[in-house]
Amino acid sequence: MRKALRWLLALMVLIGTLSTAGAATAAEPEAVDIKDRLLAVPGMSLVEEKPYPGYRYFVLNFTQPVDHRHPGKGTFQQRITVLHKDVSRPTVFYTGGYNVSTTPGRREPTQIVDGNQVSMEYRFFTPSRPSPADWSKLDIWQAASDQHRVFTALKKIYGKNWISTGGSKGGMTATYYERFYPRDMDGVVAYVAPNDVVNDEDSAYDRFFASVGTQECRDRLNAVQREALVRRAPLEKKYAAYAADNGYTFTTVGSLDRAYEAVVLDYVWGFWQYSLLSDCASIPADAATATDDEIWNSVDTISGFSAYADQGLSTYTPYYYQAGTQLGAPTIHFPYIEKKYIRYGYQPPRNFVPRDIPMTFQPRAMHDVDSWVRHNAHHMLFVYGQNDPWGAERFRLGKGAKDSFVFTAPGLNHGANVAGLVADQKALATARILDWAGVPAPAVAQARPLAKFDAKLDVRDMEREPALRP
Repeated sequence: MRKALRWLLALMVLIGTLSTAGAATAAEPEAVDIKDRLLAVPGMSLVEEKPYPGYRYFVLNFTQPVDHRHPGKGTFQQRITVLHKDVSRPTVFYTGGYNVSTTPGRREPTQIVDGNQVSMEYRFFTPSRPSPADWSKLDIWQAASDQHRVFTALKKIYGKNWISTGGSKGGMTATYYERFYPRDMDGVVAYVAPNDVVNDEDSAYDRFFASVGTQECRDRLNAVQREALVRRAPLEKKYAAYAADNGYTFTTVGSLDRAYEAVVLDYVWGFWQYSLLSDCASIPADAATATDDEIWNSVDTISGFSAYADQGLSTYTPYYYQAGTQLGAPTIHFPYIEKKYIRYGYQPPRNFVPRDIPMTFQPRAMHDVDSWVRHNAHHMLFVYGQNDPWGAERFRLGKGAKDSFVFTAPGLNHGANVAGLVADQKALATARILDWAGVPAPAVAQARPLAKFDAKLDVRDMEREPALRP
């Protein structure tokens, strides 16, 4: 009898020990610091942690294959950031399609769902560039596969719903990611994402510029642009002095003259991309009587005379490479400028990439994505600005799309967002984002951002790039 009791007591102790061990194991993930959990991910390393009230913010490197089809053929370090709130909250996966900011920032969907945010630098933008750089491995599938690997690694930590987002080239990136890995995300919010399906057919842009804004504003802009070409000789002297003072060179584009015309031809596009109709008041009212400095300053403020210098182009070599191999690039015409003043016209991306980097255009790449979105979009929201040139060629939905939307913010530019939509569309878009993020139904019904606006953390403006870069 005593033996039986001792055996039963031992069994109960053993069961209690196992139960306690099991409870400790189950609770362990919550007890481990989030930094340690992130750094336990294979291939993850810490660059720095920056404090921000209510969050933990990490700048990290993540080891990626140069070629996801052949992962054994070399790796590179890709920069990512994590704005950590709580593993019990949804996560927003953001990329701008260019360099990643290492300053804490919260994109609009992150504020709406009050969640975590993972931000990823696009491959081949420094420092996330393989060395040596095999440029043939810079394409939309490889970049989508970068995102897929980051998501797969971090989903084990952030187990709630994920939404991908991005603006402009980042909106394109979020869309391409959804096309190639449609099972990863629970929703997609793509802002002002261009969709150049047929690269050689750009008449939509010409129609846009013939009607955008008001006739008075268009006339002012067109006159300044024309005058900058009429006064090419004196203004190029000013440009040469400006270049000498700043150490600018023009090897890639070919000459200062080519760079000058490219900047001037960006002027009207750049205004509508970054400005509002009310900003027309800042444009010289009578270009013919304006001083050279007034013409120069207006063009420089909007287009930026450093944009096509080697030093301005080098940062964006990966973008121009992609524009010339898969994404496509716009071409517009200038019927209000006599042909004698235009020597080169809108130059192709090939002119902005060093000649030692080979480029071949793949015309089916965008057609494939466009077709997929039309027939397969699910939980996708596209937001455009009424006065944004990039919205002239946009994503559209077909009969196969489900629970997906394309909205246009009236009067807004390349910085259009959900907050700028008309009231009913704003409420619908906010509710769908909340629902996709898996938040409780009462919050979805209220259709309001769950986090309070933070003037430092919430980035409402577009990520400003020189004109003619989405």
